[in-house]
Amino acid sequence: MARILIAEDEPRIASFLEKGLRANGFATLVVDDGLEATVMARDSDFDLMVLDLGLPGRDGLEVLERVRRRGERLPVIILTARREVGATVAGLEGGADDYVTKPFRFEELLARIRVRLRSGNDEEPTLLRAGLVALDLRTRRATVGDRSVELTSREFALGRDALAPPRPRTVARAAPQPRLGLRLRPRVERGRRLHPLPAQEARARRDRDRAWHGLPAAHGAGRGHLFVTSPSSFFVA
Repeated sequence: MARILIAEDEPRIASFLEKGLRANGFATLVVDDGLEATVMARDSDFDLMVLDLGLPGRDGLEVLERVRRRGERLPVIILTARREVGATVAGLEGGADDYVTKPFRFEELLARIRVRLRSGNDEEPTLLRAGLVALDLRTRRATVGDRSVELTSREFALGRDALAPPRPRTVARAAPQPRLGLRLRPRVERGRRLHPLPAQEARARRDRDRAWHGLPAAHGAGRGHLFVTSPSSFFVA
């Protein structure tokens, strides 16, 4: 059963969300201020957070920024009455996974929640870590200990390449090579076996072959003609 944190200070909307989500098989918890939402939003406790931006105590955008800076990766769907383009851009660039404006249809919100929960199981990691350094791929911010740093595009690309786990590489298998010390089979050409010979042995072989010139062909029983081409080789026709 997926666990959903509802950060909403309007009691009527919070109750409506809680009842609808529970009726669809989700476990829910409602908090009504930004300070408590910042503390409660943890990957170990919840699978998704529905976040209102107009929370008392701490604004929803600041809640989101602190949650992401802490390294939490749970999907966040902003549900707010702020319809300005600037608010939408700030929410999405701040690390939200979706942005829904009020008034809203519950069926649409439910579909968006299910999509985020389903895709969250297949997504690549959005937070890269190495020692005290953490890089958030959604907000493009680096955290070193308790200090958060905004990165330029060049710095972000370098940090991502340095912290990303190595990908498996496909290596083409080289063609098999003959092992040293193995004797290759002799090549046969026009009835002669051809061997690479040292110069001295080649000369001796040539001198012996001269004595065989003009040798008549011998007959092999049942095998046709037996042609002798040299003292050390022959073939059957």
